[in-house]
Amino acid sequence: MRNNIGQYTNTINPLILEDRILTHNTLIIAEVGSGKTNLACRIRNFAIDSNIPTIYFDFNNSFEEEIELRYKDEHFNYIKFEESDAFDEEFAKLTAQKKHIYMAVNPDYFSNKKDIQSHLSKTIAQDILLKNYYYFFHDIDNLNGFYTKFEDFLLYLLSFSHLQRFGFTFLAQPHITFENQHLKLLFTFLYLGRCSNSNYFNTAIIKTLEKNEFYYQYRAAHQTLLFNTIKSNIVKIDEYILEG
Repeated sequence: MRNNIGQYTNTINPLILEDRILTHNTLIIAEVGSGKTNLACRIRNFAIDSNIPTIYFDFNNSFEEEIELRYKDEHFNYIKFEESDAFDEEFAKLTAQKKHIYMAVNPDYFSNKKDIQSHLSKTIAQDILLKNYYYFFHDIDNLNGFYTKFEDFLLYLLSFSHLQRFGFTFLAQPHITFENQHLKLLFTFLYLGRCSNSNYFNTAIIKTLEKNEFYYQYRAAHQTLLFNTIKSNIVKIDEYILEG
């Protein structure tokens, strides 16, 4: 079980993933080169070892040769989203077998009209995914354009997240969108990596973090009369290298 993913920097304790991370939502925010995909891959490995199929939506629409080698293990199944019968057939085969899926997606396939549900939105919200899969949503480039056109995207996630059996991880570069109070309540686990040019997060620590270091916040599992207790630490994620 690959649940030991790093270290707390202020103690000798390792950072151990617990089963709760698979049923609650995680947000990873950091600038390019700060270790977002390494952390996401660690969470993916934990889901794989827990026998939960995963689907990774890459909104940078990456070609297969552009994807980091750490993802290309024996569970890697690449598919590029298209509005075609051929895509639907291939996707149905993968999901029927509960294969782990890495899907390259051009976000232009989303509808920019609120009263029209795109084929892509329908694909993301398929029952077979909601009932069986752990999701990853990863936007890498052109973040401002993404949120200008799809500013309600995370609220769209909220609209179907309560239907999911498992949770999801969302990876993004720093953006003021994530200061939305409704969106904050969507996530139980938060990893803030280096955000050197960001002034809207309430800590200066994140401006000086090294690669694979994160300001880690999470809501404690025990219930209170108001909200769950929020705990904070600095953690260092171990670099994951796929063994040949």
